[in-house]
Formats: sequence, structure tokens, C-alpha cells
Amino acid sequence: MVIAAPLPQPREEIQSTETAQPTRRRTGPWWWPCVLTLGLSSYGLTGSLLSRDELVTWDVVNRDTGQILATLQNVDAVHGTYYLLMHMWVSLFGDSVISMRLPSVLAMAGAASITSLIGDRLFGRRAGILAGIIFALVPAVARYGQEARSYALVILMVTLATLLVLRALDNPRSPWRWAAYALTLTGVGFLHLVALSVVLAHACVLAAHTRQNRSVWWKSALALLAVAACVTPLALFGRSQAHRQLYWVPKPDVWALSTIWPEVFASGLGCGALIALACLARPPRKSSALLCAAWAVLPSVLVWLVSHGDISYFRHVYLLFTLPAWALLAGAGLAATLHSRKATAALLVALAVLTLPDQKRMREPFEHNAPVPLDYAAAADLVAKDHQPGDAVVYDRQDTWKLDSGIQYYLPRDLKMRDVFLAKTPTAINDLYAVQCAVPDLCLRGEQRIWLLTQGVGADPFDGINSEQASALRTRYRAAMSTPVTGMTVTLLVRQGKS
Repeated sequence: MVIAAPLPQPREEIQSTETAQPTRRRTGPWWWPCVLTLGLSSYGLTGSLLSRDELVTWDVVNRDTGQILATLQNVDAVHGTYYLLMHMWVSLFGDSVISMRLPSVLAMAGAASITSLIGDRLFGRRAGILAGIIFALVPAVARYGQEARSYALVILMVTLATLLVLRALDNPRSPWRWAAYALTLTGVGFLHLVALSVVLAHACVLAAHTRQNRSVWWKSALALLAVAACVTPLALFGRSQAHRQLYWVPKPDVWALSTIWPEVFASGLGCGALIALACLARPPRKSSALLCAAWAVLPSVLVWLVSHGDISYFRHVYLLFTLPAWALLAGAGLAATLHSRKATAALLVALAVLTLPDQKRMREPFEHNAPVPLDYAAAADLVAKDHQPGDAVVYDRQDTWKLDSGIQYYLPRDLKMRDVFLAKTPTAINDLYAVQCAVPDLCLRGEQRIWLLTQGVGADPFDGINSEQASALRTRYRAAMSTPVTGMTVTLLVRQGKS
């Protein structure tokens, strides 16, 4: 007979008790956090314009499967799983803002539910419910629950992998439970390699359990080796592309280990409040706190250390998967400190009020485009309003803010204009950025009207494009109208001599 380890309490031992409980009692730890997260993440879902990264998602997932795979050979291989999943989703439900962001909403709701279930196992039912509610109230949960990127799915998969490793330890003799854990952890790696640093926390739990059941060490080792075998090719391939994608991320200094947390929580006050509550946690078993503390802290330390090589990976969005761990500790701290329902409810309301300004900020029109706000929608509206058949367009492509994709997304889909200086589309070259005409003078075809869309609101709109393109346009066109919108300028060029 296998002696039960201190973490987690084997579910088989309490199964008969759970069976006797009403359904509402057993579903409580996950139901309310799920509904709350779903509501908060859905509120204002279309309020913010698509970000640059979301526009990359839109561009890639609208290519066919062969084109997506070819693109991944050149760039963004580490996000390939997400792109393929979203390609299937968009094929079924379209590419509206709601449709593209909805998978993240659902993933965050699922992560809240699983966070509560983990809290129920580690700290008790009340702490589990509180952990799920606290997770839902974190502003970053709503922010990245409204982002058409992989971050919410990563959080979901990390929480699921953590729950599954606990279930595997409930019954270490079950190969299916170890297989489920390994498969889910592989999914974490395929969605975001940095998130695999959660294995440090899992290793702490496995090591604690090994002292009670020696078979755990080789079973867990087999599971982790299988994961490593699956993700290593992707890691090596992604590493070969990392310089191109992450060249701009600075190496973190020693202060970055502390200053990054307000960014992870998307709230300085919320961050401080949750960490304070986490410090009050008094778990019934030390190994419960060990798991959550390791999950909350160790990945950031590992990523910080690795980021002092030739490539830095130290970005707050890459550490969002630690949020459930902080919520678990905060839920345990709140449950241990306040025993009155009224006092607990009052503190949760206070936390919601404390983070309300940050929740509002998460839904502002240009929040997803920070720190460079660009009003793609307003620019597209100006073009659509005064567009005439035969109009052409020139986009400012000197930066990497996907201005062309942003305008194209918000333009009516049946409004087509010739892109004057476009030589090859990103799809044609299996990349994320276009190739422009080498000799701009030869690319003009006598268009009577050209829309010039540039970043910035300077006095001379021609300053927004490269000098050769500007020279070719200046000699043939004049600005008939130039209108600034947030972060951009929309200029209508008409051929010289045309009234």
C-alpha cells in the first residue's frame, strides 16, 4: 500500500465524502470565478483597437495552412500552434474583433475555474473560491483576456498542467494521468516556451512526493523527458529566429526583478495588495505553499538569469502565467486572516475598487497600442468616406507598427486600392512584412488620387515615408487634404494640375 504524500491529499480518500455532497457544493470552487472572469473579460471587448501583435495574428491566420507553415519557417515559429488554432477558429467564426478575442476570453474563464480547483485541493474550498475571484479581479486578466494572442491560452494550459500533476500524484500508478500531464505540458511549450519554466514549481512538488513514494521520481522523469523530446526541436528552431524577433528587448538589471511585477498585474496597487495577502497565507501543509511560491517566483528568476545571454526574454507578458499562483496564495491568505463572510466580501469589494482605475484603463481605445497609440479606425473612416474608384494608397512602412495592416483591417473589405509602392506582399514571401518597390518612380502608374497614410502628425506628411518615395510623389502630386488623427496623418494627394 502506497503511503499518501503530504501534497496533495489523495482524492480517492475523500471521494465518498464528495459524492455525498450536493452538486452545488462540489461545483462551487470553479463556477463563480468562471462567471466573474467571463463577465469582466467580455466587458468592453471591442473598446480597444487591435494592437500590432493582434494585427500580426489577423494577417497570419487568414493565410491558408500551407502558407502559415511556410511563414513559420522564416519567422514566429514559436507561435505556430496558436496561429494554426486561430486559423481554424477564424475559418469557422470569422475575423471580427469579437471573434478573434473570444478564445482568450474563454481561456481566461477556464483558467479562473482551474485556479479555484487547485486552491480547493491545496488550501480548502473557501480559499479556492477566493483565489478564483481574486484572479478574476486582477486587471491583467481582463487586459490579456481581450488580446488575440496566446497569453490567455498559456495561462489556461499552465494551470491545467499544474492540476494534472497533482492528480497524477493522487494515483502515481496510473499511466494515463502521467500521460495527460505530459501532453498538457507539451501544449504549454508549443504555445509559449518560456512558460515551461513552471516545471521548476512542479519539480518542487514531485521532489516532496518522491520521499513518500520512490516510484514517482522515475515516472515523473519519463513524463518530463517525453515533454523535452517533443519541444526541443521547436526550441532550437525558435532560438534561430529569436534575434530577429526579440532584438529590441533590453537585458534586465537587478531592479527589474521587482519592477516587473506591477506590469505583470497591470496595476501597481493591485500588485501590492495581492502580494501582501499572499504573505498572510497559512497553508495546512507546507508543500502547498511551496508549490505556489515556487510557481509565483522561480520562473521570473530563471527568465531573468537566461536573459543575460545574447538574447533577452524578460518581458512582463511572458510571465503572465504566474498570476494564478499569486491568486492562490492571496486566496489562502485572505481565507486564513478573515473568517467572517461580511469582512471577506468587504475586502474583495475594496480590492475591486482599488483596481477599478486600472480596469478602466485596460479598456481605453489605445491601450492595446501602447506606448504608440495609432487610430487605425479613424484613419480608415476618413479614407472610406471620401474614397473614389481608382484611388491608390501609399503606407508608411518605415516602422514596425503594422500601419498598413491596421488600416486594411478597419477599411470595408470590399474597398480595394492599389498599394503603389508594394512590390511583394508578406503572404507572397512567407513573412510578416512587405517588400517595397526598389525604384519608386517606376511604380507610379499615373493615378489621379493617392491616399498617403503616415505615422505621426508632423507638418509635412511626406516626411513619413522614405526620401525616394517622397521625391517621386512630390514631383507629381500635391496635398489636397491632410488630417491628423491620433498618432497618424491621413493625406489625400491629387495629381499636379488637377483641381
